Amino acid sequence: MPADAETIRFQTSFGFQSTATEVAADIGLTGKRIIITGGAAGIGLETARVLASAGAEVTLAVRRPAAALEVAEDLRRTTGNQAIQVRQLDLSDLRSVHSFVDDWAGAVHVLINNAGIMAVPELERTPQGFELQFGTNYLGHFALAQGLHRFLAAANGARVVSVSSSGHFFSPVLFDDLGFDFVPYTPIGAYGQSKSATALLSVGITQNWTGDGILSNALNPGAIATGLQKHTGGLRTPVERRKTPEQGAATTVLLAASPVLDGVSGRYFEDCNEAQPVAKRPTDFTGGYARYALDPGNAAKLWDVSLRLIKDAGISR
Repeated sequence: MPADAETIRFQTSFGFQSTATEVAADIGLTGKRIIITGGAAGIGLETARVLASAGAEVTLAVRRPAAALEVAEDLRRTTGNQAIQVRQLDLSDLRSVHSFVDDWAGAVHVLINNAGIMAVPELERTPQGFELQFGTNYLGHFALAQGLHRFLAAANGARVVSVSSSGHFFSPVLFDDLGFDFVPYTPIGAYGQSKSATALLSVGITQNWTGDGILSNALNPGAIATGLQKHTGGLRTPVERRKTPEQGAATTVLLAASPVLDGVSGRYFEDCNEAQPVAKRPTDFTGGYARYALDPGNAAKLWDVSLRLIKDAGISR
């Protein structure tokens, strides 16, 4: 269940400076099949490297597969793991999500919803008409999880890990105007909505799929300099609050692979520990989460709305 002021936070021995390699030490993933969206760059690449090093079969689900082939070959060489694949997936287009699912076979032990875009300057829409950041960061991942549900259930203990952001503080989900048809569009507001929705996805999976053995948690990876900031001019976070990609991937790897997370679901993590709710948006980069991003009622409503959206777009299963 989502945490609140009365529950005890889930804490580990890791923290802000921990790396993904440190988190994965002594964890064996041979026989586990893992999909990582956006797994060929940024923290997704570091996540893939560490999980492959632990023996997992890793699929890099990427928008530009040709560019990722060289990345995959380098991963095979450096990790010694030949079970690294590249598959095309454009999360902004539900037709691509549908094709990815149709081509999949066999159990999925971990789905890592890592890919994303940030602060698109002008209002843009997906081929199905959704605001681009909501459509890519959240709805594409929602449709992917829905399409892979039977493969996740077949794993008998699957995990879905969703990479949210402290950017969720900039907006809750605007249920009455998801596409900014009335509310003035702002790049960071749209990003905030998409990342609040991403956190709520883990709550929704907990509400709907726990009986299938599927657990899900969301996370804030921290401030890491990657291509994600191409529209923002780079990081604005103080230097002492920034992370390397190796540190930025640590919480993802923890949620994806660590046995200490067995049975834990519907929560929000940062710095390898469960975050605390805050009463207002912090201005000192101290973290936490807004209650609306883990609210069970919001999660249930978003789940139903999202099912309707992909059905109306003709991309439902």
